[in-house]
Amino acid sequence: MFTKILIANRGEIAIRIMRACREMDIRTVAIYSEADKNALFALYADEAYPVGPSQASKSYLNMDRILEIAKNTGCQAIHPGYGFLSENPNFARRCAEEGIVFIGPSADIIHDLGSKIESRKIAKRAGIPTVPGTEEAITDVDEAIRIAEEIGYPVLLKASAGGGGIGMRVVRDPSEFRAALESTQRMAESAFGDSAVFVEKYVLHPRHIEIQILADKMGNTYYISDRECSIQRRHQKLIEEAPSPIMTPELRKEMGEAAVRIAKEIGYENAGTVEFIYSKGHYYFLEVNTRLQVEHGISELVTGIDIVKEQIRIAAGLPISFTQEDIHITGHAIECRINAENPLNDFAPSPGRLIRYRSSGGPGIRVDSGVHTGYTISPYYDSMISKLCAYGRTREEAIARMKRALYEYVVLGVTTNIPFHKAVMECEAFHRGELSTGFIDDNNIIEKVKEISVRDSAKGSTLASALEANEPVIAAITAAVGSYVAMAHNMDLTEKPGNWSGKSKTEIRSSRSGPEGRPVRPADTE
Repeated sequence: MFTKILIANRGEIAIRIMRACREMDIRTVAIYSEADKNALFALYADEAYPVGPSQASKSYLNMDRILEIAKNTGCQAIHPGYGFLSENPNFARRCAEEGIVFIGPSADIIHDLGSKIESRKIAKRAGIPTVPGTEEAITDVDEAIRIAEEIGYPVLLKASAGGGGIGMRVVRDPSEFRAALESTQRMAESAFGDSAVFVEKYVLHPRHIEIQILADKMGNTYYISDRECSIQRRHQKLIEEAPSPIMTPELRKEMGEAAVRIAKEIGYENAGTVEFIYSKGHYYFLEVNTRLQVEHGISELVTGIDIVKEQIRIAAGLPISFTQEDIHITGHAIECRINAENPLNDFAPSPGRLIRYRSSGGPGIRVDSGVHTGYTISPYYDSMISKLCAYGRTREEAIARMKRALYEYVVLGVTTNIPFHKAVMECEAFHRGELSTGFIDDNNIIEKVKEISVRDSAKGSTLASALEANEPVIAAITAAVGSYVAMAHNMDLTEKPGNWSGKSKTEIRSSRSGPEGRPVRPADTE
């Protein structure tokens, strides 16, 4: 087993991975950008080192710097979390060349599954149904138009290297095809450095259902649970739940075994998620995410399996610690992504300083976060504040607990999407489990957000006033981190770039003045 792991990420996912490592008695190394020099995840780690300026391209995407830190600190492995370098085959390859274990699948598998065209071929070889469309990237526009007319409009143009909802364009009429294709190709080239685009049938109002898998080096591959991720904006998930409201044991087994076949077809290792769209009783392969998912926590809640620990065990060459027969789905879990964004302004990001912050608690509530009062939501990174999860014995109880948790949540200083989540939890269609990727528009959720924002404004002021302006940090990552927050009064993580001496928790001490900078105070971050 590893004795030291570098986490090549930030925020809540860095803390989530560090928690698993701490329980496994593995030391952790954090990397932090200039914007994150006083962040909680850097305090939580056993060691922390500067990786570069605030811009992600110069810090969390800086492969040379990250690998240099890993080698200089004696790390045997790197966990990439999600986003940043987690699905970059070049980084996985560089890790292997440096003799450092990349906690994830191999570079070749990441490369092949990173291409939506190639992954469709893999799914077809595994006998998994795919949405009708072109088999290769579009090179002949007239032929592509012919295929589009054959499968029927509307069709979807998709960037082969796309992800996160970027690089997709719906075409509803043949007269729009050429212009839409050129626009999508330009976007794909700009965003991914790959202009390859293919066309497939646009399935109207499907459900988005995914299957979590784990695969070890001994050939064991298991499906863990299903998750419903249909509530999205701009093809990006906002609310997830496990299991899907429509799931039956028979359908879970069928889709789970399909996901396992895809993994075995290419010799997949570690954690992954096979995504499907589901419509009118049929499911179709969508893509494979070759990393830990943002929403992995709800699968952990309904199965009791620590997916991150299993990732680390697999990367260390150990077998999965259970069998397929050991996995049982118990209860129901829902996740709301709490973001600093304005749902009344097309979900535009709302960076800024958290003036007051109080996360939810109580029975059945899990909050994964890395923020506190005084923390600044940076414009350089994703606007996520936390992942709020509610667990119940039934779906109805999980919804009731989520509604209560959203009522308790207090965030002042930035605009959040909490009113949006309240609107969904109060929606009758959601209670009935009538979900699709068009859920927000179909149920006029944004209009309901306006009503809720007005209705709850007085309550928000009352709860917020209960928090004194000078109170200590109210951490969202539970009381387990409280001791580290308190230690921040006597610590400074700021180091000069290029200083490779490194400092452990006991060695990092703030000074009243001098080259190391000012003392760090939890409510005085930048």
